[in-house]
Amino acid sequence: MSSSTDPQTPSPPRRPSPGAVATVVVTLGLLAALAWALAPPRVHFTPAPLEPPPADCPKLAREFVPSNVTELSEPPLTGLSAEQKNRALYRLNMEPCTCGCGLSVAACRVEHPACETSKNLARKIIAEVQAETRK
Repeated sequence: MSSSTDPQTPSPPRRPSPGAVATVVVTLGLLAALAWALAPPRVHFTPAPLEPPPADCPKLAREFVPSNVTELSEPPLTGLSAEQKNRALYRLNMEPCTCGCGLSVAACRVEHPACETSKNLARKIIAEVQAETRK
């Protein structure tokens, strides 16, 4: 006699079809490609300076960012016309100081008034602007 409460014999496990396996592999590959495409850009390292920076200017670990300085006390911009002053300030704010501080020439003059490198560069830029307008 058989009763309805007899346990059923388990059926053998079914293997996935080759098409299902291929679909999973392709889906994982597409997800990996998407993750790789959306990854943020890698950090770009800059090489160390070849010469040690001067001792009179403190060094900060930063990249150059142009500044927006409108007045300098040293060297003075008083002898320049309005056009010359604008040209000089533009160059002083856009050109990096070579002392290694990572600031523009104008910002280095404001932040580190003792820096001789930025003082010499500022004088050179002002002289070049005056010479350009004389031509």
